[in-house]
Amino acid sequence: MTASIAGYGTFCYMTASNSFPGGFSITQFSDDADSLDFAVIETAAAGMGLNGDMIAWNKPVPISLTINIIPDSDDDKNLSILFSNNRVGKGKKSVFDIITLVLSYPNGKIITLRNGIITSGMPGFSISSEARFKTKPYEFKFESSISV
Repeated sequence: MTASIAGYGTFCYMTASNSFPGGFSITQFSDDADSLDFAVIETAAAGMGLNGDMIAWNKPVPISLTINIIPDSDDDKNLSILFSNNRVGKGKKSVFDIITLVLSYPNGKIITLRNGIITSGMPGFSISSEARFKTKPYEFKFESSISV
């Protein structure tokens, strides 16, 4: 049996507690960067005692996800609002959104990421050497995930 690993048809649905409590869909992924990019996380660590005895421990680590979006698309506009609302600065307070993201893949797999925050984004449009707007990356950290 051949397994399909195509990502075509993947979409996300994001809610943000203050900025977008009703949520919005994300489908306008970039063409020149990885659309959805989960970072590899280290779930355990190990060390060696003075006499060579190995010790190991598990540690909690946030789940990191970067979403790369077509610049100036509707999805970019929504994510830019989310980014701006959660950025602090002189005379500006963050709304500190708690984010939930549901990823739906074409093979039927669904991943729900919970208790998240937006950690980075681009505050404007960068231009590449090819004279086009650069893809807009938005990075999130989540406390937990559930796969179905």
